[in-house]
Amino acid sequence: MSRDIQILVACHKKSEVPQDPMYLPVHVGAEGKEDIGFVRDDTGDNISGMNSAFSELTGLYWAWKNLDCRYIGLVHYRRYFTLERSRNKIRRDPLGSVLKEKELKPLLYTHKIIVPKKRRYYIETIYSHYDHTFDGKQLDMCREVIAEKCPEYLPDYDDFMARREGYMFNMFIAPKPLADAYCTWLFDILFELKERFGSEGLTDFEKRYPGRVAERLFNVWLLRQLSSGQMKPGDICEIPYFYAGKVNWIKKISSFISAKLFGRKYTKSF
Repeated sequence: MSRDIQILVACHKKSEVPQDPMYLPVHVGAEGKEDIGFVRDDTGDNISGMNSAFSELTGLYWAWKNLDCRYIGLVHYRRYFTLERSRNKIRRDPLGSVLKEKELKPLLYTHKIIVPKKRRYYIETIYSHYDHTFDGKQLDMCREVIAEKCPEYLPDYDDFMARREGYMFNMFIAPKPLADAYCTWLFDILFELKERFGSEGLTDFEKRYPGRVAERLFNVWLLRQLSSGQMKPGDICEIPYFYAGKVNWIKKISSFISAKLFGRKYTKSF
């Protein structure tokens, strides 16, 4: 499959998706599932069967190993990049507000990677937020893996964990060779982390930690590109994103406060 730009839309069920030809809907975790009419991530070299742990990253792995294109990206069936400024327009016509190829191409000429606007935590560091809401031991063990496999990344790892903002959701758009380099680094770490930390005694929600850790590792990788001089700050282009579903903000905020004050971990997505 060859095209200039291929942005994966990670889907676990049949969904409405953008009609712009640069978007490629991919059925993530397709192994053993009925066909939903999208490209499946269980063909060729794949880890589709590990979707319960890696979430949308099984689609990214499939694309890394099997797609032939100049640029590659990853979004979600309800979370997309956009250049639309009107929130009312986005609410009325979410799919019509999605970033289009004609809008993206000029950005690719002047930047090396497209990322979503940073998510800010304000009263928490990246590490403390993860520790309060999930399990900080996963990040501690990830640090041990990095110390063994690529210790040159440790200063950037520690730097990012102490920050209060970062690029989340595993979303990006980049030249395929750059994405390949990132995936080579990322999956080597995640496979080792999953092997060491395991999943015994974890709920289905908790087993998805490799995908969550990856959101943090993307930032570590980017910081290393900057600190090593392989990228300049101007090579990174932040653009807005939107979530097309409904967020239960009352439940989300109350769960965060419970995690922060009373140590009650998250048990589901919001």
